[in-house]
Amino acid sequence: MKVLITGGTGYLGGALVGALLAGGHRCVVFARTASANAPRHELVEPVDGDVRDRDAVHRAAVGVDAICHAAALVSIWRARAADFDEVNVGGLQNVIDACRAHGIARIVYTSSFLALPPAGRTTPITANDYQRTKVAGLALARGAVAEGTPVITLAPGVIYGPGRPSEGNLVGRLVHDHLAGRLPGIVGADRIWSFTHVEDVVRAHVAALTTARDEAEIIVGGENAPQVRLFEYLRELRGTPLPRRIPFRTAWVLAALEETRTRMSGRPPLLTRGTIEIFRHDWPLDSGPTESGVSHRPIALREGLRRLLESEK
Repeated sequence: MKVLITGGTGYLGGALVGALLAGGHRCVVFARTASANAPRHELVEPVDGDVRDRDAVHRAAVGVDAICHAAALVSIWRARAADFDEVNVGGLQNVIDACRAHGIARIVYTSSFLALPPAGRTTPITANDYQRTKVAGLALARGAVAEGTPVITLAPGVIYGPGRPSEGNLVGRLVHDHLAGRLPGIVGADRIWSFTHVEDVVRAHVAALTTARDEAEIIVGGENAPQVRLFEYLRELRGTPLPRRIPFRTAWVLAALEETRTRMSGRPPLLTRGTIEIFRHDWPLDSGPTESGVSHRPIALREGLRRLLESEK
C-alpha cells in the first residue's frame, strides 16, 4: 500500500511512518520540512508542503491508496487565531477534496479526545482555538462520511511515549519538566485523563488503514486515571516528590495575568484561561466497543511511563 501521511515529521506522524515502513508500505511523507526531516528510506518519498495549500495536497495525493491525516496545529495560543482554522479545518477539507478528486480508497483522520464531550456533558466544549477547531474538524469529517467520503476518524486520549517533548507530546514535556525541577505545579490534579501510549495510537491507525472497517469513528483510549497518578508513578520509578497542586482560582488569575502580558509583549503565554477550563473537566475514554476491531489492548500507564524513561537512558 502507498500511504500519504500529512504531518509525517511530527510526533505522531513520525511514529506512523516508522510503523508503516516496518509493515513494508510505501510512504509519502508530507510536511513543511519533509525533505530535511523524513526518514532516509527507499520506501519514503518526502514532499515539502503545507496542508493549507490545496494544490500541494492534491499533488502529494496522486497515486496513493490511502491518506493518513495527522497534521494539526497543536498549541494553547497563536497571535492569529485563524491559523488554527486554516490548519485544523481547512487542512482536513483539502485532504477530503484530494480524496474525492483522485478516488482514494480511505482517509484515516486523527482527531482528539478534546473534540468529544467531557464527562457529564452531551456536547463538546470549545475552551480555546485548538479545541474549537478540532470540534469543527470532527463535524467536517462526519459531514464528509454522510456524503459518502471514506473517512475513518480516530480519537486518541492524551498521547504519550518516547520522543521529543512538545505540545504534541504533553506528557513527555510534563515528565521532563518535573524531573528537571522546572514544573511549578499542576492544575486539576484529580481530574481524569485517558493516557494513551503512542504505540497504541499508531497500532490503531495502521489497523484502520490496512484492514476492512465499517466504523466511521474509533475511540483509542488508554488508562483512565487522575493526572496526579502520572507523578505518583514517577515517584515510584525515580523517587521524585509530587508536584505542588495549584488551585483553579489561583491558576485562573495567573492565566489572566499571562494573557495580559501576551497582549503587551506579543510573547506566547505560559498559561491561558481556556487551558484552565479544559483542566476543570474529566476526560475519560471508553474504547471497549472497538477493541476487538483494532486489537486495542491499552498499555498501562505505569508500564508506558517506564518505557518512556528507559528510552532516554
